[in-house]
Amino acid sequence: MNKNINNKVLVCLSGGVDSTAAALLLKKQGYNVVTATFRIFDKIQEGCNSKIVGCCSYDSILTAKEIANKLNVEHYILDYRQHFEDTVIKNFVVEYSSGRTPNPCVLCNYEIKWYKVLEYANAIGCNYIATGHYARVYSKNHRYVLASGLDEKKDQSYFLWMLSQTMLQKTLFPLGCMLKSDVKLLVKANGLDSIVNKYESQEICFIPNNDYRSFISKYLKNYQIENKKGYFITQNGEVLGEHKGIAFYTIGQRKKLNIATGKRMYVKKIDFITGNIILSEYENLKTKKFSVKNINFISQKNFHKNDVFIAKVRYKTAPVKVKISEVDDNEAIIEPIEDVYAVTPGQSIVFYNDEKEVVAGGIIDIVYD
Repeated sequence: MNKNINNKVLVCLSGGVDSTAAALLLKKQGYNVVTATFRIFDKIQEGCNSKIVGCCSYDSILTAKEIANKLNVEHYILDYRQHFEDTVIKNFVVEYSSGRTPNPCVLCNYEIKWYKVLEYANAIGCNYIATGHYARVYSKNHRYVLASGLDEKKDQSYFLWMLSQTMLQKTLFPLGCMLKSDVKLLVKANGLDSIVNKYESQEICFIPNNDYRSFISKYLKNYQIENKKGYFITQNGEVLGEHKGIAFYTIGQRKKLNIATGKRMYVKKIDFITGNIILSEYENLKTKKFSVKNINFISQKNFHKNDVFIAKVRYKTAPVKVKISEVDDNEAIIEPIEDVYAVTPGQSIVFYNDEKEVVAGGIIDIVYD
């Protein structure tokens, strides 16, 4: 999509290589670049020199400010910690306590990196915002389309399905047509070697040591939410023992069940009503039908019965071919055409067409036996 290069753009600058490359590219293209780093959550690294670390921490803010100074662009620090807790963290805890498994990165992108940042960008006269996501956005058939990034290994379009047409209209993805290796070379060539090999966390940014059970336990108390107890049972109704609360488990989980049956057992279903968790062998996790709610349409306005798409039911799960068997406004019933296992309520499903454009996304709701 052609842009007026004199327009002002707010780049979300995390202090990492991707957002730095985004700012570099836009500045080279002639945009009036300003940058912002936001604080969303402080986590404590325990030890002799305890300090606040993690995503959008003091260290990353200082690094971002140094990068902005080297690029000779304005830099703002935005404190969104309360909004992040009220939206992303609370949703995370409520969903787990309901026996569902949310994807906090999807909600964070919508609530923080677009809703709140766009609000600020508009206030300071920016026409666009930009991030270091590996995705593409362009206009087609009178709609703004979100598409996969060129680098398939780094593609992040899955996490962006909640973005509205208005949000996409004001979005730039400078890295959408680049490979990660070329992004690193670009940053290095501009004298920013120190961040090229900076560690990039693949875990949930606000969970210390990736221990989500301890995190949830704390916030369940804060929100006065019950972690419903019950029993591990087989599909035949055999009771195998008590579990520690449904908030600590997810569909497809095998580890940390502490159940000895002589077989590899996996979580097949979490029953919020009874508090029981049904275990089965892996072959019984195959999903035949499930529902999707809260669908956000992007490249087209709706689904039609018997439409076929490629879909991802988890970010790290290989895409599979699926059919729309029933549809009603922003809800649908999905039937996998290819084998898919452990489809999980609360997770995001993203539908793609043959051109790797995001047709729509939604939240997996009910998995049918």
